[in-house]
This record gives sequence, C-alpha cells and structure tokens, in this order.
Amino acid sequence: MIKIIFSDMDGTLLTSEGNLPEGFDEMISLLKSRGVIFSPASGRQYYSLLESFPKYADDFLFLSDNGTLVMHGGKEIFSSPLPMSVVEKVLKVTSSFKNILRVWCGKKDAYILAEQNTPEYLKELKKYYTRNVAVKNWEEINDTPIKIAFFDSTGHAEENIYKHLAEFYDTQQVVLSSDYWVDLSAPDASKGAAVKKVQQSLNIKPEECAAFGDFMNDYEMLQAVEYSFAMSNAYHEIKKVAKFETLGNDEGGVIVGIKKLIDEGLI
Repeated sequence: MIKIIFSDMDGTLLTSEGNLPEGFDEMISLLKSRGVIFSPASGRQYYSLLESFPKYADDFLFLSDNGTLVMHGGKEIFSSPLPMSVVEKVLKVTSSFKNILRVWCGKKDAYILAEQNTPEYLKELKKYYTRNVAVKNWEEINDTPIKIAFFDSTGHAEENIYKHLAEFYDTQQVVLSSDYWVDLSAPDASKGAAVKKVQQSLNIKPEECAAFGDFMNDYEMLQAVEYSFAMSNAYHEIKKVAKFETLGNDEGGVIVGIKKLIDEGLI
C-alpha cells in the first residue's frame, strides 16, 4: 500500500494559471483518512510552498528548492547546503550572463542583486521565492546557501543558461527545471536524493511511494519510487522514465492519477 505521494508543483499539480486542481482538498482529506502523506516536491522556496498550502503547513512534508531543504511541521528534516567556495565560483563564472536573473537561494531568503531588481524579474521571482531580498553585492548575504537559480525570460533556458554551465556538470547538480529556469545545487542534492532520505527516515519502501512530475528536475524523483507518473504535458525524457502517464496539469492529472491508484487498491 502506498504511504506517501510526492508531487511537483508547476506544470504538474498546479494549473497554467497557478491554481490547485478541482477536488484537491477533498482528495487530501481522503488521503489523510487513509494515512497517506502528501509531499509537494518543488524547485520553489519553502516559504512559497507554505503560501500555497497555508492550511496544510503542519500536515505536508515539503521538499523545497529541488530537495535541498526538507521541512515538516515547521522543522528542518535535512538539507544539502552548497559550499561557499562553489557559490563564489559559480557567481564568478556567470557574472557575464546577459539578461539572465541570478538568484542566491538560502535557507532564510532568496537574494538578487539590486541592479536586477526590476518589475519584470520581481514578478517572476515572487512566484517561486516569496521571501526575497535585493542586495548591492553578494558579500552582504548572511545565510546558508542551498541553491543558485537562473531565470531566462525568453524561455530558452537550455540554450542560454544550461549549456553554459557545462563545467559544473560533473561536480554539482545542474538541472533544467523548466524552459525558463535552471538550478545548480550540491552534487548529492536532488528531488530523488531527498525522496530516498525521506524513505530511510520514515522506513518507507520505494514500492510504498508514488510521484508525479513534468520536467528534468523530477527525473531522479520518478526513479526513486515504484509508481511514477509523467504528465501528458511532460518533457519527453520524463515520459521515458515514468512508468505511467496521466492527464495534463490543466486537466487535474495528479488527481486523476491518485484516483487510479485508489481504484487499483493501492491506497
């Protein structure tokens, strides 16, 4: 029987307008009555996830910042910080990036340079990083780094960001989170690694887990569970690794997939 369900947010659980699918609260109530934990697993900041699920703050297990920070009941379960030496090197290498927003992601806040504190960037930033601060320089920051994120407003993140971080592929976790975002974190940090740590901590087996995703930052997470679902709108590589496919995020695909598991007697 399934004991925990992990779900990506953008492009997976949420609609294109950023709303939760119809019937979400009723489904969560049913899962809770059957002892199943629901876990949002996202590239979003922890505080952004809390804002999305205010009434479930104490119930959900939150895998935030692509699994680099896992929280439950307001307490840190574990985290995967980036060494400051790596942060400094990444920021130096990417200092020449043009028209790319760089986000220094910490446990307390997300930080951007004041020179990039524009209405366009702030609108996008607030979707994923509710708590954010503009600083004059990176040296002002007093926080624990868990991720460096990059945003390309043109929607060509793979070409304009990901391919230019090749020197970090072998030493850090570099993932294409969407057509717009690329995330760089510690080599042992990913949604999949976080799922495995949760499994060990709660003594839950992969065959007692399900997961839903749509983009490459979900790849390892789908591999870490027995019941893996790709959305119909998912990136082609995600459809290859997932065992099942469900409807798209605008069609309530996560709810549909969970109902499938219920109908098969797995929940």
